Amino acid sequence: MNAKSDPSAAPTLASVPLPLESLPPLPPLHLAVVGHVEMVSFVEVAQLPPAGSITTAKGFHQCPAGGGAVVAVQLARLTGQPVQFFTALGRDGIGEQAAQELSALGLELHVAWREAPTRQAITFIDGDGERTITVIGERLAANGSDALPWEALSHCDGVFVTAADAGALGHARQAKVLTATPRTRLGVLQEAGVRLDALIGSALDPAETYRDGDLQPPPSLVIRTEGGRGGQVSPGGRFLAPQRTRPVADTYGAGDSFAAGVTAALAAQWPLAAAISLGCHCGAACLDGRGPYGGQLRRAESGESWVRGLETGAGSG
Repeated sequence: MNAKSDPSAAPTLASVPLPLESLPPLPPLHLAVVGHVEMVSFVEVAQLPPAGSITTAKGFHQCPAGGGAVVAVQLARLTGQPVQFFTALGRDGIGEQAAQELSALGLELHVAWREAPTRQAITFIDGDGERTITVIGERLAANGSDALPWEALSHCDGVFVTAADAGALGHARQAKVLTATPRTRLGVLQEAGVRLDALIGSALDPAETYRDGDLQPPPSLVIRTEGGRGGQVSPGGRFLAPQRTRPVADTYGAGDSFAAGVTAALAAQWPLAAAISLGCHCGAACLDGRGPYGGQLRRAESGESWVRGLETGAGSG
């Protein structure tokens, strides 16, 4: 399939990932995320320090991240348009800093301010680019009862959810396409009882386990990623990950970037193989950058092609 010339040709998942150059620009889309934020301190080390040791970090940076933020920023970069982000933050200095930085990254924030502290995290990135995360504090999420402009979601082509209550999920279902991660928590998804167009998670993460029958109505698609081995779509079959030509710099945010790519493509009504391919290229590009945002795939200024963050000189973020 050449998606640029014939997006209806619909190849099978055996052809995934389709070449990035064959994927057309996304049409104008209204997209949103309902999810969480963590202020993350990234510590780069040669290897994880053994118990009782003292080591020197190779690098350090801090930025607002977490699954909700990473997906939202990736969507904004894919479309070249602001993305609405419904979230909750602590009414503290860290929350205010996170809001300012996320706005600068192209997000239109709708924040439910809480008296609880903004969640933080410490993430070690080892010499192989693998991340090890310790979170500090409770995950904050916007609730359906919060005085936020939930009616805006009825005008959205696609919404992705990482953290919400049942009421917020009900609002999110107003969108044409609704996708979510199992980290939204199965109990919340079960209580909401909404149909998901896709449930997207990692087959390698026990916290993202989903078994057939866990949700009623069942998701239209269940997408399970397996890192460098690709993943599986049910119904659909297996798909491969893009072949790499350089070492992994940082795995943080790769799965979230994949989910953003799939969500945007489904919202654009692309065939499944093209949607999974865009997700694969988003995840692969993220692996090349420092932090979750440096390598992310983005719409070229011309609007006619794709460019990886590493190719723009972004490098970190």
